[in-house]
Amino acid sequence: MANLARRTPDRTLRNLQREVDSLFDQFFDRSGGDEGTSAVWSPRTDLVEKDDAFHLRLDVPGMSKDDISINLQNGALTVSGERSSETTEEGDEYVRVERAFGTFHRTFRLPDAVDPDSIEAAYDNGVLSINVPKTEENTRRQIEIQ
Repeated sequence: MANLARRTPDRTLRNLQREVDSLFDQFFDRSGGDEGTSAVWSPRTDLVEKDDAFHLRLDVPGMSKDDISINLQNGALTVSGERSSETTEEGDEYVRVERAFGTFHRTFRLPDAVDPDSIEAAYDNGVLSINVPKTEENTRRQIEIQ
């Protein structure tokens, strides 16, 4: 008799996403050196480079700004925090759980030519926005040909 294995497409895609994320984390050195800290989930992030600054936007819904920490050390910007799970009533039985809870951390290596004293962060409607200005030496400019 043949063995039947139940395959859930969502689970297979999630596993593939975790593997791809892990490869990118290794390639871009996003580990942050926190080998002892285990992140449960990782917020999705957009990183845009402009002529004068880098702009990061992280999706962290269901959190308050007090749940999030941003640190800059040795050219690495680390965003970390913890999203607590909701309490359930006794007798409630979840049919499906897709939202992630627990700790997270994301580390981004910054170039040398950023202004660490001018970094600003804002939190609005579940999106954390971080503005990392470049120094004047690193801003792009057009060179006129003589």
